[in-house]
Amino acid sequence: MARTESKMLPLGTKAPDFSLPDTVSGRTLKLSDVYGEKATVVMFICNHCPYVKHLNKEISKLAKDYNNEAVGFVAISSNDAQKYPEDAPDKMKLNAEENDFIFPYLYDESQEVAKAYDAACTPDFYVFDRNLELVYRGQFDDSRPGNSMPISGRDIRTAIDAALMGISIYKKQKPSMGCNIKWKE
Repeated sequence: MARTESKMLPLGTKAPDFSLPDTVSGRTLKLSDVYGEKATVVMFICNHCPYVKHLNKEISKLAKDYNNEAVGFVAISSNDAQKYPEDAPDKMKLNAEENDFIFPYLYDESQEVAKAYDAACTPDFYVFDRNLELVYRGQFDDSRPGNSMPISGRDIRTAIDAALMGISIYKKQKPSMGCNIKWKE
């Protein structure tokens, strides 16, 4: 596991569109299918990364907490499933069920979507406003596996709340940190 930080896509970037298979429903979904009227959260995660495993239950709780707030959530895995079979679509579906994800968990086999978002690690979080302009990219919070800090979701919740109120986040945004995306050669 190579510890990697987010690349921090520039704020104001328009959310890149996508069309990817949902490993849970079997449907192909586009950005417009997961769009939230007030905010949209795009998360790059995977099954095997300890940084993601550390947050899975709280990611699930986050989506449930904002379920009635016009916030769309989507998770995407872009890892090379041939080299990392734990990240294969059938295992993604099981992971989504085990963690009670109420949002789609999409598979980016070509890795083009991860490249379009300039995603670098898992987890990597992006919050877009009602106009699908990037208002936050970075960490869930300061908790990491083994650092004994409680998982609060403070950073991402602050970003989502600001987007819901239609205000900008002026504080410094910290990059996420986790396993590097497992790129195909």
